[in-house]
Amino acid sequence: MTTENPYRSLPQVGVLLERESIKALIERHGRSNITAAIKRAVENARLNIKSGGDAPPDKAWPDLVAAELQRRLAPNLVPVLNATGVVIHTNLGRSRLAPEAADAVRQTSVGYSTLEYDLELGERGSRHDLVRELLIEATGAQEAFAVNNNAGAVLLVLAALAKDRKVPISRGQLVEIGGSFRIPEIMSASGAIMVEVGTTNKTHIKDYEAALDDDVALIMRAHPSNYRIVGFSEDVSRAVLVELARKHSLPVIEDLGSGCLVDLSPYGLTEEPTASKVLADGVDIVTFSGDKLLGGPQSGIIAGNAELVLKCRQHPMARALRLDKMTLAALEATLRLTLDADRAVQNVPTLRALTLDRKELAKRAKRLARVLRTGLGELAAVGISKEVSRAGGGALPLIEIPTKVVTVAPRDVSVDDLALRLRRGKPPLIARISQDRLLLDPRTLEPDEIGPAAHAVLNAIQTGA
Repeated sequence: MTTENPYRSLPQVGVLLERESIKALIERHGRSNITAAIKRAVENARLNIKSGGDAPPDKAWPDLVAAELQRRLAPNLVPVLNATGVVIHTNLGRSRLAPEAADAVRQTSVGYSTLEYDLELGERGSRHDLVRELLIEATGAQEAFAVNNNAGAVLLVLAALAKDRKVPISRGQLVEIGGSFRIPEIMSASGAIMVEVGTTNKTHIKDYEAALDDDVALIMRAHPSNYRIVGFSEDVSRAVLVELARKHSLPVIEDLGSGCLVDLSPYGLTEEPTASKVLADGVDIVTFSGDKLLGGPQSGIIAGNAELVLKCRQHPMARALRLDKMTLAALEATLRLTLDADRAVQNVPTLRALTLDRKELAKRAKRLARVLRTGLGELAAVGISKEVSRAGGGALPLIEIPTKVVTVAPRDVSVDDLALRLRRGKPPLIARISQDRLLLDPRTLEPDEIGPAAHAVLNAIQTGA
């Protein structure tokens, strides 16, 4: 007795393309998309048979092709609801843009623009000039411009000012930041010669003094990001290092990492110096991110001494690192919001979230908890607890920002399965897990996101979807 080969029941691509239901899909989405979807559907069926399953019935193929088409056309980059309480969440896109910045991106992207055109002169202009004056005003620098990220900014500064020459830096600042951004590797890629001074936990001014010779181009300081040494440690202050550099006619550059433009100390967030404060302390060039505490798009800022900044701007690498029109539009709009500190903390989403009033946090938490309790009943225990939010993105790493979180302990599903269901939702919701409870932090949920967040949890628990 012979058994029919199940693979023989799989249709040929050309045969499926001739079906009327498939032709309708071709009309709407194009032949190449449908052909690719058919091939994927047939391959999935083949793998299912190989693992012991049955071949799909003939009538199922239009639906299988349509499902594969939907997966093919679905975007990979999608919005999510961030309920983690991490404001500058690197994995979730870091800073939200202010509405003004988002509007500027839309207006700039759908038509032509003055990216490199001077309306007064009627001739070519420079894209660097679009945000130049705003950066100078915001930082107090003599000169400034922006590149595509802070790693690029550090790389460019070192390449332009220290190629083939020595750069002393404390061993305690040779950090690796998320995404494998390592100071030593950036230094090497730039062509500068790194000179490690001091030890991991203690660096003295005499260590820098011992490293200075005629081959030294500049002295570098680097923000430690999420890394800190506590206890038996010592470092050289910015003021002392600047004084030493002045005696030897050397510039000091400092990578601020997150790059705060607005003084957040009135809100209890005192760890990060502003770029203007660092430059006022005598540092010659600062570099920092545009998409962290500045609250704008991904970019890297170079600001400081006019002669040194212009050397960076004129370096060939600057073209490879330049910003596109949409990023410049978002950065310009964000910078305009930061020129007034009070306006900035109200209108820049990152700063607003970091400085959010506790009463507002409690209000959002109560609203979210009320909806969940009403909808879930006995399906989950819903509560409100004190917790801490984090700035994220390497900013303010030691500061715990008090918050109120809504806790959800599901009855019939594990909290890990619930978190997975939420990540698979539309839109996905990302939350924290602690002590077998889901934690929803309203600090990173805007008021108009409370409802969708509640619906996502209700749907995940009630329907299992």
